[in-house]
Amino acid sequence: MGSLKSKRRSGCPVSISLESFGDRWSLLIIRDLMVRGYRTFKEFEESGEGIATNILANRLRRLAAAGLIVAEAEETDGRRVNYRLAEKGIDLAPVLLELLIWGARHEQTGAPCALIADLERNREQVLAEVRRRWRERDSTPFLPRFGE
Repeated sequence: MGSLKSKRRSGCPVSISLESFGDRWSLLIIRDLMVRGYRTFKEFEESGEGIATNILANRLRRLAAAGLIVAEAEETDGRRVNYRLAEKGIDLAPVLLELLIWGARHEQTGAPCALIADLERNREQVLAEVRRRWRERDSTPFLPRFGE
C-alpha cells in the first residue's frame, strides 16, 4: 500500500477515502458485494450498470490492492475466483446506506419510497443484518435491483 500513499493529494481523510473507493464503479462493486450477494466477475459484468470488462478488472484489482475486497479461489473449481468484502470494505456499510437514503430523498430513483423509509427508520438493524450476512458469507440479496 506504500504506492497508494505516495499518490495522495493531501492528508485529508475525505480525499484519502475517495482515492480508495470513490469512483462510481468501485462503489457499485462494493454495493453489489454488500447487498446483492454478487461474488463473481460475471455477476458484476451482468449487473445492469454497463461496466466495461477492462474497467471492471481494473477496479477489482484496485479494491483488492486497497484492502477493501479479497479474491478467493472457488472451493469447487480453483480456477474460478470469488470476491468478498474484506473487513475494511464491510465498514463502508453505513456510508452506502446513507448514500442510498440521500439519493432516494433528493433524486428520482427506482427505489420504492416505503423501502427507503424503512431503511431510514431502521438503520442500526439494517447495518446489523448486512454485517451478519457478511460474517456468515450469506450471499442472499439484501436489496432488490431498483428501477427494473
